[in-house]
Amino acid sequence: MAPSALPVVAAALGTPLQPGALRLLLLGAGELGREVALEAVRLGLEVIAVDRYDHAPAMAVAHHRRVIDMLDGAQLRQVVEHTQPSLIVPEVEAIATDTLVTLEAEGWRVIPTARATQLTMNREGIRRLAAEELGLKTSPYRFAATEAEYLDAVAALGLPCVVKPIMSSSGKGQSTVRQESEILPAWHYAREAGRGKGDRVIVEGFIPFHTEITLLTVRAADGTHFCPPIGHRQESGDYRESWQPCPLHPDTLGICQTMARQITEALGGWGLFGVELFIAEPPDQPQTVYFSEVSPRPHDTGMVTMVSQNRSEFELHMRAILGLPIGEIRLLQPGASAVILASGASDAPRYEGLDTALQIPTSQVRLFGKPTAHPNRRMGVALALGETVDQARERAIACAHRVRVVL
Repeated sequence: MAPSALPVVAAALGTPLQPGALRLLLLGAGELGREVALEAVRLGLEVIAVDRYDHAPAMAVAHHRRVIDMLDGAQLRQVVEHTQPSLIVPEVEAIATDTLVTLEAEGWRVIPTARATQLTMNREGIRRLAAEELGLKTSPYRFAATEAEYLDAVAALGLPCVVKPIMSSSGKGQSTVRQESEILPAWHYAREAGRGKGDRVIVEGFIPFHTEITLLTVRAADGTHFCPPIGHRQESGDYRESWQPCPLHPDTLGICQTMARQITEALGGWGLFGVELFIAEPPDQPQTVYFSEVSPRPHDTGMVTMVSQNRSEFELHMRAILGLPIGEIRLLQPGASAVILASGASDAPRYEGLDTALQIPTSQVRLFGKPTAHPNRRMGVALALGETVDQARERAIACAHRVRVVL
């Protein structure tokens, strides 16, 4: 099936576990995959949740589960041919994308497209598309495969700079290098922690940005839609809190939407994309926008939409996939999210403090049900609303701090 093909129009859906069921193969069964699975189940799809470990969060709500090495193309093909899905929905980056490209060419439907999944798995692919083909403003960058190339890149871009593996997630392998003593440790960390050991790295000139935002962008049968911008805070390259809306200069939102439309149209397909952008100045003056990254799937910072919008990012993703109308995306009230982290390792984590956490006005807690914990692993998220963004953030953070992961 060609990547430009229209989405499935869900005029008539079958019944799960019966002939004629519309099967969704979810590649990645973490906390975001769980919410996608829930939305799919609500619409009557039959869900097969796949991950590298058993009892992943989405497996608790899916009709079937499979445990495979998703970087192994043969295992990936085997599960596709065995389950015969109507839709293949990648929800993580660590997938044998070459196999997805081949499967799509054979007629299997990959969301949004196999090419989008392949390009966004690799920072080199997506950066070259954004900066060199589309001409989007980005930080200056160099790629390096050897230590000599890396040192040349750092010398050319200067300090501070940011060093990342070209393939990683959740901040693994990422460093901000501010002094000479950190240059070689950052090189070794990126090479060791990347998805492909010893792979290339990207060195980026540091942008002294004021705000990072996620602009959730929905490509659907009834056009391209944008959610109100989401601000977020990261530590070591991984999300810690997010809030919606993020205040922007009146002219800046249009620039952000134009960038998001360009990159998502270039990737093609149907579904929700998380477009990450740097905003260089505060909102009381004209702002410069830099493209950072894009995920062709719901975004972790977008978990705030489970309370702040009339339709969460997960519902929007499923509507777009199925060719259903998106309609109006409306902010209900300023909202925020804050992650609940494990402080150590456990094979049977438990949770305490929910009785006091939920005393925070408007607060909600989502525990992901992960079977094991390790230091700084996301185990849940606290959500809250407020009269202002600042009030929502204060409530979400206070709620998250009261939940204890018992090891």
